[in-house]
Amino acid sequence: MVKKLILKFQKLHPDAVLPSYLHETDAAFDIYTIETKELKPGERYIFKTGLISEIPQGWWVSIRDRSGNAAKFGLHTMAGVIDSGYRGEWGVVVVNLGESEHMVEKGERIAQGILEQVIQPEIREVQKLSDSDRGEKGFGSTGRK
Repeated sequence: MVKKLILKFQKLHPDAVLPSYLHETDAAFDIYTIETKELKPGERYIFKTGLISEIPQGWWVSIRDRSGNAAKFGLHTMAGVIDSGYRGEWGVVVVNLGESEHMVEKGERIAQGILEQVIQPEIREVQKLSDSDRGEKGFGSTGRK
């Protein structure tokens, strides 16, 4: 069963579109832009959404790529964290990692958001960490196959 919370939004712009789920079983909701902009290869831009929100305390929103935009056009949504106390306009940082220019149109779905529960661990300094089988091996140390 899907847990339901209320995520409140206020429109700052008449063209703003509320985030929406395309399918009942989707984990992420789509986020829309109110701007039209051509992104050149390597260019990044913060797209406005025309929305502000009230996220329930103890929760946050993670901004993620739309897989189709990444696969087809090389568009990547850079890190996005929206905390429950933030009341400013949602902006989505997008970079064009593709080889050609790409036009993003007003009203287009540019990212996805996932509502996640906040877990704040106690941060503790220790003199020594416990040993593990892996140790310090990283960055391809397990091979390719």
